[in-house]
Amino acid sequence: MLNNIVVCRSNAGYAASLEPRKLYAVLDDPAASGQGLLRVIDESGEDYLYPADLFVPIQLPEETRKALRLAA
Repeated sequence: MLNNIVVCRSNAGYAASLEPRKLYAVLDDPAASGQGLLRVIDESGEDYLYPADLFVPIQLPEETRKALRLAA
């Protein structure tokens, strides 16, 4: 389930998978979060684990979140 939206602040080490300044959906993964990782749907359209410090969480208005969910 979609948990958050984050913006990529750096793609260091993941240039083929992440684009700086792009929004990404984050899936709930408590085990990964406990290890400093986020489960992100990346450029491949699949979800993978990435270091959380590559991203900044953002809050979007509900209307915008709904539009993003519908576009996926």
